[in-house]
Amino acid sequence: MLVGTPIGNLGDLAPRAVEALAGAGMIAAEDTRRTRALLSHAGVSLSSSRLVALHGHNEAEMSARLVGEMEGGVRVAYVTDAGMPGISDPGERLVRAALDRGLPVAAVPGPSAALTALVISGLPTSRFVFEGFLPRKGPERAARLVALATEERTTVLFESPRRLLATLADLAAALGPDRPVAVARELTKVFETVWRGPLGEAVAGGPDPRGEQVIVIGPAGPAPPAGDEQVVQALYDELNGGATKRDAAAKVARRLGVSRRRVYELATRIPASASRVPRSGGAV
Repeated sequence: MLVGTPIGNLGDLAPRAVEALAGAGMIAAEDTRRTRALLSHAGVSLSSSRLVALHGHNEAEMSARLVGEMEGGVRVAYVTDAGMPGISDPGERLVRAALDRGLPVAAVPGPSAALTALVISGLPTSRFVFEGFLPRKGPERAARLVALATEERTTVLFESPRRLLATLADLAAALGPDRPVAVARELTKVFETVWRGPLGEAVAGGPDPRGEQVIVIGPAGPAPPAGDEQVVQALYDELNGGATKRDAAAKVARRLGVSRRRVYELATRIPASASRVPRSGGAV
């Protein structure tokens, strides 16, 4: 069973979560020290041998062990360091391992840092995407930043305090300094703050980098309409693939979201013998 726990304020621990933890034969946790303090607060006693660590360094072997315990009839509860487990933590692997063995998986819902930051950000909430932690460096990080530049949904990210400012700088470079952002710090705790403004100002020294951080990025604006150059390039691609001008025009109009009449007019101006885009790259 996945058990949601507070993201900061212990008063958010639900009675059903306490009941689930008290009834568990074994509790797996990312950080047993934090969980032991939580159990003490909730008045739940558990022997040391029944509280085990499940983290990024042992998730494969420990998931297998916990599945074995469940198959033996032990009721296993899993908690993350804070919030709803199974999101950007080893609980995801444990769930998959249990389901692969035909074992039931249930959850006691609890607080979520991602959703809490989203709803107080002031940014659109009707459509959003959770990106977890960005890759720390290299081509994977660059590719993710490029994708975020055109993401038309609000984006929620996690980041560590020591990498917050560097990540905000990378986001500003990739998404532009005017993209709106909210940086939520120490949610539900005494020093909770939410910084709101454009990415450029965030890089210049807005958010406090101390404490747990959630970044919420506003959606990209709609893409500008395709110009004649882009339409002609797409037509050449279709024609070089063997399509007729009529079929090419229909496909390009559908893909680029432009008028079929406009595309077909441009297609009729392409020489029948043309096999590639002119070196100038301009419209015909």
